[in-house]
Amino acid sequence: MSTQRKPQFDDEEISESAIRDYLAGHPDFFERHASLLDALSLPHASGEAVSLVERQVSVLRQKELKLERQLKELIEVARSNDVIAAKIHEMTLQLLATSDLKGTVSAVEEAVRSGFSADQAVLVLFGDPSAFEDVDAGRFFHAIGRDDPAMKPFGTFLAGNGPRCGQARDTQLDFLFHRDAEEVGSVALVPLGNKSQIGFLAIGSADTDRFHPGMSIDFLARVGDIVAAALRRF
Repeated sequence: MSTQRKPQFDDEEISESAIRDYLAGHPDFFERHASLLDALSLPHASGEAVSLVERQVSVLRQKELKLERQLKELIEVARSNDVIAAKIHEMTLQLLATSDLKGTVSAVEEAVRSGFSADQAVLVLFGDPSAFEDVDAGRFFHAIGRDDPAMKPFGTFLAGNGPRCGQARDTQLDFLFHRDAEEVGSVALVPLGNKSQIGFLAIGSADTDRFHPGMSIDFLARVGDIVAAALRRF
């Protein structure tokens, strides 16, 4: 008579968590029991039952579509960055070709308005306004003392080291854009020098989402560094 013990079975059903844990610990289970794949079925979005293999194929297709969308987004970002890099390069060449402060201010205005498609833009330089009388750049250029009361609304920005993006306060908009303030939905404030030592560049857009606090500011910081370096020559 055989002495081999027969397997013992509990009356209680095996819990779903136990099955899940077993399958997680034995990922090759269905390879060793391939016939089960056709027997198993899962509900489809249409209400009809589909095999586990079909469900896996559907999941893989969804993952593939998600990866394709992510790849397209990365490609679009890369192309956008290439365009911005080219514009910054062109602006740098234009600034290198200038020989005085007036020409530098004009080159900055051209680059910001044409190259970067700004709806509104203002270059603020700190110093005695009388020292900039030969600079005739209309509303784009504003010379003012750093301790002027009009700079009080910009105190937090001037104390920082990086660009600020988002919706500006009314007092800031009024100072920068005057009668066009109501047309500006979002603003990028770009410091020129450490803690805006030289001044700052304000770029306004009618689009409220064009400049926002969560956006990348790397290219704005580079523009600020380049403009500051060009202005220091004079």
